[in-house]
Amino acid sequence: MPKTRAFHSPAAHGFVRVAAATPVVHTADPAANADEHIALIRQAADEGVDLIVFPELSVSGYAIDDLLLQDSLLEEVERQIDRICQETKATGVIAVVGAPVRHEERLYNTAVVMSDGWVWGVVPKTYLPNYREYYEKRWFAAASEELFRGSGCNIGVGGYYAAFGPHLIFSVEDRPGFTFGAEICEDFWAPLPPSTRQAMAGARILLNLSASNIVIGKAEERAVLCASQSSRTLSAYVFAASGWGESTTDLAWDGQAMIHELGAKLAEGERFALENHLTVADIDIGRIGLERLRNGTFADCTRRELRTGDLENTPRRDATRGDYVPVSIRDAGAGRAVGSLRRPLDRFPFVPDDPARLDQDCYEAFNIQVQGLMRRMKATNGERIVVGVSGGLDSTQALLVACRAFDRLGLPRTGILGYTMPGFATSEGTKSNAWTLMKALGITGAEIDIRPTATTMLEAIGHPFAKGEPVHDITFENVQAGLRTDYLFRLANQNGAFVLGTGDLSELALGWATYGVGDHMSHYNVNGGVAKTLIRHLIRWVADREVVGAEAAPVLRGILDTEISPELVPAQNGKIQSTEATVGPYPLNDFFLFYITRFGLKPSKVAYLAHQAWKDASTGHWPAGTPEDEKVEYDLATIKYWLRKFLVRFFQTSQFKRSALPNGPKVVTGGSLSPRGDWRAPSDATARVWLDELDANVPDA
Repeated sequence: MPKTRAFHSPAAHGFVRVAAATPVVHTADPAANADEHIALIRQAADEGVDLIVFPELSVSGYAIDDLLLQDSLLEEVERQIDRICQETKATGVIAVVGAPVRHEERLYNTAVVMSDGWVWGVVPKTYLPNYREYYEKRWFAAASEELFRGSGCNIGVGGYYAAFGPHLIFSVEDRPGFTFGAEICEDFWAPLPPSTRQAMAGARILLNLSASNIVIGKAEERAVLCASQSSRTLSAYVFAASGWGESTTDLAWDGQAMIHELGAKLAEGERFALENHLTVADIDIGRIGLERLRNGTFADCTRRELRTGDLENTPRRDATRGDYVPVSIRDAGAGRAVGSLRRPLDRFPFVPDDPARLDQDCYEAFNIQVQGLMRRMKATNGERIVVGVSGGLDSTQALLVACRAFDRLGLPRTGILGYTMPGFATSEGTKSNAWTLMKALGITGAEIDIRPTATTMLEAIGHPFAKGEPVHDITFENVQAGLRTDYLFRLANQNGAFVLGTGDLSELALGWATYGVGDHMSHYNVNGGVAKTLIRHLIRWVADREVVGAEAAPVLRGILDTEISPELVPAQNGKIQSTEATVGPYPLNDFFLFYITRFGLKPSKVAYLAHQAWKDASTGHWPAGTPEDEKVEYDLATIKYWLRKFLVRFFQTSQFKRSALPNGPKVVTGGSLSPRGDWRAPSDATARVWLDELDANVPDA
């Protein structure tokens, strides 16, 4: 497949398109139900779906009671299974349908797995409810322990000879990681659902064929169970419940359909609908695999649970995956999906789109920072801190955290010693913002002009600038950054205080800090675990809620409108030094950082996701409060250009700085870059592996 076409295929990046089907039910009419199944399978094929799952007993109908024991109905079910199966060959869709199936003079409530015109496996229900409104043991036999023994058994159904048992794990040929297991309704409510062991045996997608009648509050219960099961088993969980058309003699049905991945909801269907419909999402099986790879607890539990049977560790199963049997199936339409991803994808991984969740995240992030600083002050018996106030985003956020920490500790804000230290490129705007902010917050403010001392140092080392030449090189910049830090540390000594750091997570990832000084060094850094894109929203959150007082709100909003700049090089033709012109847009860098460090994704997949998230500013959601001029878009060429820069900076040129970081709290789910925390790496690595992968798999446009 050509590189460009492969790049734009979700399957090439480890995605599987899954649909939870909600068919109209025809009570005890398998032929009519098969018609509905076929229509939905065809629709799924048109939408590029790889795998479709139907509700419990979808071929016969669930609420048909003793009709389940009628020979005529059961024979018709088998005929319609064959009919549906043939549709999978025509469409290339893998289908999992619910049907009553006979085996050895017993009737089982089963999930029938079919693709490419063949039935590959039949999974019986393990736990049969027989309480309150349920009477399943009247009709069905439960999956028994003997079905786990050896390699299982086979069953004839619909004219096919298929694997049978609750221990089947289905793997799709030529689709690495596309593995799934199935359980049925009540199995989900058991203390130890079969899907738990299916996940440990290798299934990355867990399917639930459910009838599950609806009563008040039950939909929320199902959603909680789906989210928690996908989170606990590090999997995707697909739930499809019976809907319109089921008999309402004594019960009602809402047709709830949901798809969750690693605890997050990807899609949810319409409840109480009167027509057939699909709930579709792209599941990231690659990310699930990587998450399991890095989670040692998952592997340890797998070894324990699939190879031992009781608390005394008595040997029970001697296979690597216990008695779970892999079933390899064909997918005639593998990887047909193209175009946009069918799943939520935040442009800002550190900043949620949902306003309520953003409010919660800001509340938690700010208070994590505040409590971290409070604990450090208590540990050092500190009543004073020193902080450099530039009028930019990072120092503003650190200062806001300090004010709230002092308030909660009952200390006067005058113990916060803020210093603005103008240099050769400091603008009147940022200097004014710094002073206005310090006055509004009621801290002790002061100003130290570093230019005389910087000139002395430049003269001493023979720098051309001291001789009147306009040389603004890295030495010129770092002399200023270093002096500011020198002043802060000596001021801390003089005042019995410690230096509060301001450098953020994004700058640490890019190495955008002068080693040993500047934003790199402090006694304690509250911002080291906070991404730049989140800091903008934290400041806005503090201003909107007047967390540190109403007086500061106007200047905080003014600071948010200021371009990000280190202000170390004088403006040229009225244009100030721009950080993002050098290191790239922070929204893209934070996107790269999240997916590379949190999940370990390949550069090509990161580029694909970034393109999906940023290619069209008019689609999708933006975090609340995002200014209109920040709602931009990036084409693939731009994304690839800045991703290349990021890979070099992150993997090759800046780890030595991260290996020597001061203490500071971990804040975001993306992790921290502390050498004592989430990220540990050698300072001598090369970015070659990542750059080669990028060039080999990402087209230029």
